[in-house]
Amino acid sequence: MSGIFLPIPNKSEGCWTSQHDKDGYLQVKIRPADAVTVVFVSILLLLTIAFNSAIPKRLLLISIYTALLISQFIIIRFRDRNRFLRITYDLVFPIICVIILFDSLEWVVRYVNPNDIDPLLVRLDYMIFGNHPTVMLEAIMNPLLTDILQTAYSTYYFLPVVLGITLLRNNQRKEFDRSLFLILFCFYLSYLGYIIWPALGPRFALAHLQTQRLEGFLIAEPMQNLLNRLEGIKRDAFPSGHTGVALTVLYLAYNYKRTLFWIYLPVVILLLFSTVYCRYHYVVDVIAGVALAAAAIFFGDIYYKWQEKREGVDNERL
Repeated sequence: MSGIFLPIPNKSEGCWTSQHDKDGYLQVKIRPADAVTVVFVSILLLLTIAFNSAIPKRLLLISIYTALLISQFIIIRFRDRNRFLRITYDLVFPIICVIILFDSLEWVVRYVNPNDIDPLLVRLDYMIFGNHPTVMLEAIMNPLLTDILQTAYSTYYFLPVVLGITLLRNNQRKEFDRSLFLILFCFYLSYLGYIIWPALGPRFALAHLQTQRLEGFLIAEPMQNLLNRLEGIKRDAFPSGHTGVALTVLYLAYNYKRTLFWIYLPVVILLLFSTVYCRYHYVVDVIAGVALAAAAIFFGDIYYKWQEKREGVDNERL
């Protein structure tokens, strides 16, 4: 496991798996995945404090971010006490962080940066295609295709979880730790993108130009309604997090679980197409999502390898 060390006085021997230094301090390892979560939650906390006069739910947000930070360190400290805490540490808490932090953006983005860039994104798409892609796609729209693509779009929420569970079940601990870090890093980079470049997406900005409703046979509309209730309006179009995270997961599956990669590949291809077909994203959002995945993998690996090297040096000192 790579990561930084958190020195804690050794007052209760055997509470968790760790190493001791020469002064009798417990060296609790913090994974890169833990570190990136702490950093991003801290950024949101500082933003909320800095813009406290503009954010109506500032006290609630400060409480949520503070609780997540405290919970993170508590779970790190006691993660090896039992299987439940270990599963919480590996899977449950990261999922909770991704969901809660994304949900909180509704109360951060529009007050920190109220300037939506939809007009720019609309112009860029129009410059590339000579028309609006979501309008152009009405020519091939049909209920069956809409059901298929809406389902593919929704698989985004399960792709990382299935990969993580698969790696843990196969005892691929090192591969799991790297995968968790890169996936969380990609999520958090996309969240920062929403703050810097807020955009509603074509389903809102171009609704007046659409001449057909997105209707399926049985699946599409219930899924759309569910996602609308769960996600709300976050101004989360640019970059496309669906694209970035899905491609990052696909890259990791190719490296660590080739069978899963071949299962994921057609699903991810449909997912990428669905982002525009279902009117959640502009094409330039998807292009930015590809760049997001590349940046998360490239810069994430630089940091991860640096942490591995640092851990090796720290182990030599113990």
